[in-house]
Amino acid sequence: MNVILFGPPGAGKGTQADHLVKYFNLHKVSTGDLLRNEIKNKTKLGDKIKILINQGLLVPDDIINNLIINILSNKKFYNRLIFDGYPRNLDQAINLDYLVKKYNQKISCVLSLKVEKETIIKRILGRQTCSKCGLIFNEYFYPSTNQNHSCGIKFLVKRSDDNDKTILKRIETYLAKTLPILDYYKKLSLLHDINGKAGIDQIFKEISSILASLEG
Repeated sequence: MNVILFGPPGAGKGTQADHLVKYFNLHKVSTGDLLRNEIKNKTKLGDKIKILINQGLLVPDDIINNLIINILSNKKFYNRLIFDGYPRNLDQAINLDYLVKKYNQKISCVLSLKVEKETIIKRILGRQTCSKCGLIFNEYFYPSTNQNHSCGIKFLVKRSDDNDKTILKRIETYLAKTLPILDYYKKLSLLHDINGKAGIDQIFKEISSILASLEG
């Protein structure tokens, strides 16, 4: 199956995607991670991407689409993808439909995590990522402990774009450009609304139930 995780910045898409990858043997496609790798490698493209991300702006579609083509054309990931952070606008959604059909695949369902602005801001400001294993934690809602994280707190880092000004800009961008595609997927009967305010385990249980029914 191919699944899309949808929701505003800080909705918990990355955390749920990490759990679903293990449980359903999927491959996570996070365009954010792919773009940050460009920044980390200090390429010309990475420098351009860094400026856009720090301003809370979206990276141009042509850059994103080429990254997606590389994934969909890889037979190793055939019908085993979970998209985290893509598509982010209607043009990208339409393009994704075209590409999955081109590579003889399909989108099985779209999961939309619903969270209000106040919770989003706190989630993002508290977000921490392990630079060693890649797991995502939150100092307010899901802190790193010896039980859930063996790498240790010294590897925990915060993204440079996780600040008040950028968060508000990203939420505005989401509402203006990304939210409308929910109607697009609703018309295709692919959309499932998820209560993103629930606990991580509860959200995972709800999503797992939906995906298990698709497998059956």
